[in-house]
Amino acid sequence: MYIPLKSIFNSLFGTIENSTWEVIVTDYRLPKAITAILVGSGLGISGLLMQTLFRNPLAGPFVLGISSGASLGVALVILGSGLFGSLLATALISKWSIVIASSLGSFLVLLAVLAVSSKVRDTMAILIIGLMFGSITAAVVSVLSYFSSAEQLQQYIFWGFGSLSNLSWAELTLFFGIYLLGIILSIASIKGLNGLLLGDHYAKSLGLNLKQSRLVLILATSLIAGTITAFAGPIAFIGLAIPHLTRQIFKTSNHKILLPAVFLFGALVMLVCDSIAQLPGSDYTLPINAITALVGAPVVIWLLVRQRKMMF
Repeated sequence: MYIPLKSIFNSLFGTIENSTWEVIVTDYRLPKAITAILVGSGLGISGLLMQTLFRNPLAGPFVLGISSGASLGVALVILGSGLFGSLLATALISKWSIVIASSLGSFLVLLAVLAVSSKVRDTMAILIIGLMFGSITAAVVSVLSYFSSAEQLQQYIFWGFGSLSNLSWAELTLFFGIYLLGIILSIASIKGLNGLLLGDHYAKSLGLNLKQSRLVLILATSLIAGTITAFAGPIAFIGLAIPHLTRQIFKTSNHKILLPAVFLFGALVMLVCDSIAQLPGSDYTLPINAITALVGAPVVIWLLVRQRKMMF
C-alpha cells in the first residue's frame, strides 16, 4: 500500500490522518525497520568479533554452531511435533514456542562451546569444535526431516528463509534488551580485539587475559547471533560480508573505527535488502536470505577485485 511521506511522519508523531495507514506504519513498517537495523548491525558486529578472534576471514557469527543449535531446537518443535500427536503438535507449534525452542537450542550449544573453550587453549581448536557441533546438529535435523511430512518440511524451510516481519512491540523489546547486552560486551572488548589482531603473544604482553577475553567475545557473539536467529531466523551472508566490506572502505583494522562502521553498514545494507525484498509495486515478498546474498555478494567481489587484496 502506498502511503505519502508526509502521512508517514504524521503517523509517527501521533497525528491521525487515516487509521489504517497509522496501523500499517506504527504496527508493521516501523517494527520491521527497527528489526532490520538490529539484525543487520548485530550480525555485522558478530561476524567482526569472530573474524578477529579466530583471525580467519571466513569466520562468521554462526561459526560456533549457534545457528545450528537454534535450527535443531526449531526442528524438534516443527519436525518432531508429529511424535506428540496432532492436537498437542498444534498447541506446540506457535510463534513463541519456536522462539523459545530456537533460544534454548542456541543456548545449549553456547554452554557446550563455553565449557570446551575453558579447557582448550588453542583458539583454532574452538573453531573446529564449533564446526563439529554444527555438523552434529545438522545430522539430527536431517534424520528428523527424513521422517517428517511434506507440510512440516515446508514450514521448517519457510522458517529457514528468515523474516524481519511479524514482530510485535513486546517481542521487539525483549529482542532489543538481549541484543543491547551483547553490544555492550562487544564495545567493552575493543582493546582486546585490537590486541588479538597481532597474535596471542603480543596480546599477553599488553596484559590481556586471553582466556577471559575469548569467553567474553564468544558470549557476546552468542547473545547477539542467538537472539537474532530466534526472532528473525538464520539470516546468512551479512555477518560474513559486512566486516570485509567495511575494511575495504575504511582501510583500517582499528576496532574503534570498525565497530561503529560495521554497525552502520550492517543496518544500512539490511534495510536496503529488505526494501528490495518487498518488490515495491508487487504483492510478493521474497525471502530476505536470498536478497542479502544476491545483492551483497557481487558488491564484495567487486571491491576485492578492485582492491586486489583483502585487508585483515
